[in-house]
Amino acid sequence: MHQNKKTDTTMEFELTKQQRRNSRQRPRHESEITSEYGKQQPQDLEIEEVVLGALMLERNAYSIVCDILTPESFYDNANAKIYEAIQALGASQRPIDMLTVTEQLRNNGTLDEAGGPVRISELTSRVTSAANVEYHARIIAQKYLARELISFSSQIGTLAFDESIDVYDLMQEAEGKLFDISRKTLKRDATQIDPVINEAIAKIQDAANRDSGLSGLQTGFRALDKITSGWQNSDLIIIAARPAMGKTAFVLSMAKNMAVDFNIPVAFFSLEMSNLQLVNRLISNVCNLKSETIKSGQLKPEEWDNLMTRVKRLYTAPLYVDDTPSLSIFELQTKARRLVSEHGVKIIIIDYLQLMNASGMKYGSREQEVSTISRSLKQLAKELNIPIIALSQLNRSVEQRGDDRNGKRPQLSDLRESGAIEQDADIVCFIHRPEYYTKSSENAEGKDIRGVSEFIIAKHRSGAVDDVQLRFVAQYARFENWDDSLITTSNTVESKMNSEEPTDIPPMPDSAPPFIGGASSQPAPNVDFLQGPGEESTPF
Repeated sequence: MHQNKKTDTTMEFELTKQQRRNSRQRPRHESEITSEYGKQQPQDLEIEEVVLGALMLERNAYSIVCDILTPESFYDNANAKIYEAIQALGASQRPIDMLTVTEQLRNNGTLDEAGGPVRISELTSRVTSAANVEYHARIIAQKYLARELISFSSQIGTLAFDESIDVYDLMQEAEGKLFDISRKTLKRDATQIDPVINEAIAKIQDAANRDSGLSGLQTGFRALDKITSGWQNSDLIIIAARPAMGKTAFVLSMAKNMAVDFNIPVAFFSLEMSNLQLVNRLISNVCNLKSETIKSGQLKPEEWDNLMTRVKRLYTAPLYVDDTPSLSIFELQTKARRLVSEHGVKIIIIDYLQLMNASGMKYGSREQEVSTISRSLKQLAKELNIPIIALSQLNRSVEQRGDDRNGKRPQLSDLRESGAIEQDADIVCFIHRPEYYTKSSENAEGKDIRGVSEFIIAKHRSGAVDDVQLRFVAQYARFENWDDSLITTSNTVESKMNSEEPTDIPPMPDSAPPFIGGASSQPAPNVDFLQGPGEESTPF
């Protein structure tokens, strides 16, 4: 015979260890011990029994609660064993009633732990209808969530007193566990299609009313925008390439187009380069100055004028750069939410995915960790309803293929460390520059391939796959629209997207050879070009 179900709370504290082991109401795991304040863990044993009785009484009751409850949701160990049996019956599409549950418990070897056949029959006799089973199930789920939070806060509080533990590591661990709790318990209900149709029509009308005719965010690369209609909200976009192909140069050129030309707030998380290195590359991009010239500071007078005039375009640009090294997915989620809420960021760029980590959780391999990161990025894109672009490395199989025209072109199977990246991404793109592999200005057909860059859309969940031809200006680490400029033997004429400048700036002569450092004929003007007149700080 089992004990009375309504055991007094005070009496429960007086049970000996042996009695707790034999009692149906013993705590099953660490989260269910009483707190240091002497309060009993959140629970409602009566509702647990009512729900179990309803599941064995009504034929379709399990289909209502299967997405709400798990065996861990039940405080009482015996009730958890009974629900495990019901869950097994439901998964195998077998009838769920008093007899089948008893038989399943017997097969599981847990019939005695559940209280025996007598208790199973008592559960069904207590219920007359399953009309409120969903409401009761949600109460059980909420009690379970409260217990998990109590356990979580107690563990973190204990670890916080340990001075040997780094507080920042503890914060990451705490954030990871809290994220895991929320991911397990919070589910989104299905939505009837009518309001979704209305929202889709509204977006089509908005796109039609825009001058660009795009439903998403403009990138400044016209051929790419034509295929994608701009980067779409909630999409995870993977841009992958081998080292030295120009991944960072591409997203930095795109970020400049979006933030400077279209005033779209952009967040750039750089795990590989510092803020200063990124800004120097941005200055090279906008001001048509070689990176080595910027590093050395050996600029000609006209180059100083060019720099001081064009760099003003970067001031007040809504571009936010974070160069935290070894960024964890949980740190990114916190920072991304803050950037969206405080600065209205519309797109997030991550350079690059393989440098991230998922600290706070344990993984059997790096591949599993990368899978968790990519899945979390997709979930974050949906949560914030903005596109997230993550750069990714490719494995060495690209280098081992043949030297024909298509031999070195990246494929989806070349994505490094995890096939989950390909699964989770809405769009997968590759950057391929033929001249990097041919080491020549012409291909096998004799065509000029200097500066040619192929932007390959290999996967597009809501559109076509295609190749986009762009121009890569290596000396300025800049990507341009193919038809914006022409390559000559001596220099690259600037693109239209960088031609918005006052007329008093003298243009560089077409015949002038590129400047390669050396001493300047005049000293540098004593001007801090990272601060504009009347500004206290830069936006970077």
